[in-house]
Amino acid sequence: MSNEPRTPLAGKVVLYVGEMLDGSTSLQRCEAIERQGCRVVRLATRASQIRAPLAARIMAAAYRNGIELPTPDPLDVNDRLAQAIVAERPDLLWLDKALAVIPQTLRNARAKLPALVIAGYSPDDMGQRHNRSTAFGRHLPLYDIFFTTKSYGVAELRALGCRNPVFVANAYDPALHRPLDLGQDERERFGGPITFIGSYEPERASAIAAIVDAGLPVRVWGAGWPDISQFPSGMTVEGRALYGEDYVRTLCASDINLCFLRKLNRDQQTTRSVEIPACGAFMLAERTSEHEALFTEGQEAEYFAGIDELIAKCFFYLKHPDKRASIAAAGLARCRRDGYSNDQRMKSMLEKSFAMEARA
Repeated sequence: MSNEPRTPLAGKVVLYVGEMLDGSTSLQRCEAIERQGCRVVRLATRASQIRAPLAARIMAAAYRNGIELPTPDPLDVNDRLAQAIVAERPDLLWLDKALAVIPQTLRNARAKLPALVIAGYSPDDMGQRHNRSTAFGRHLPLYDIFFTTKSYGVAELRALGCRNPVFVANAYDPALHRPLDLGQDERERFGGPITFIGSYEPERASAIAAIVDAGLPVRVWGAGWPDISQFPSGMTVEGRALYGEDYVRTLCASDINLCFLRKLNRDQQTTRSVEIPACGAFMLAERTSEHEALFTEGQEAEYFAGIDELIAKCFFYLKHPDKRASIAAAGLARCRRDGYSNDQRMKSMLEKSFAMEARA
C-alpha cells in the first residue's frame, strides 16, 4: 500500500469531453487531470487528425455569417455523454471546447446528478464566431465555471451569458515539453539558425520574408503555407505541421524560435509562449503585457515590436550564443518555479471547479 498522502482531488470522477487527438493540448490536459489522482472517463469529440467533416465546415461557415444551423454531432457525443452520466456518475463534467454538446444534454445531466459540476475550457478566442457553434452559444449559460486563455474573453463570455468566466494562462506538458540532448543529425534534420512553427498568416509570412531579405535563413513548419515559389530564397517552408517529439526536437534544435501571435484570435500569448521556454529553448516573441508577465524581457525570453527590432534581435542573438543559452535556461527555470505546467494549471482549475460544488 502506498504511503503517499491523498490529495483533495484524488478519487474524484471526471467525465472529460474533448478532442483527445494524439499531440493535442486537449489530450495533454486530460492526462494532467489523471496525474492529479482523479478517475477520468474519456469521451472523444474527434475521430482523427483529418479535416472536419463537410457538414461541420458548412455549419461553421453559416454560423460565422449569422445563419444558425443545427450543430452536427457525427460521433454521437450527446448520446454517449448521457450514457456516461448514468453509468459513471461523475463529480465533474469537463467540456474541452465541446462544440457539439446541446443544452438539453447538460440540463438532463444536471437533473440526474444535482451536485454535478459543469466546467468548460477553450484555448481559442470564443468571442469570435468562427470558433463557436450554435450549440455552444446556447449551452454557455449552463456552465458553473468556464476557463479561457484570453484575458479579454472574460468580459466577452460574460456578455454572451456565461455566469463565471475565469482567465488562465497557457501551459506546457511536462511529460513532453522538456530539454532534449540532440545529435548533429537531428539538429540538421529538424533545426536551424531561426525557426518558426505555426500555421500561415499573411503578417507572419511578411515578417519572415523581411528577416530573409536582411540576409538570415528561416525555416518554417506548419499548415496552410503557400507554395515555396512565393517566398524568397533562404526561407525554407517544410509544408507540414509538427506534433509530439518532432515538435520538441525542432524547438531544441533551433538557435532562435520565433513566436508570432495569431491575429485572427487576438492572441496576447499562445501555447508556444510557454512550450518553447519549457523545452529549454530560446524564444523571440511579440512583445505583449501578458508575455512580459510570463517571462522577464532580456532575462527569460526576448521580445520585439515591429520588423526592425525583430531583425536586429535576430542578428544580435545569432552572434551571442552564450546570451541565448543563459536566457533559455532562465526561461525554463521560470516555467518550473512558477507552475506553468499543465499539472499545476489543471490542479488550480480543478480546485476552482470543485469550489463551485462546495458553494452550491
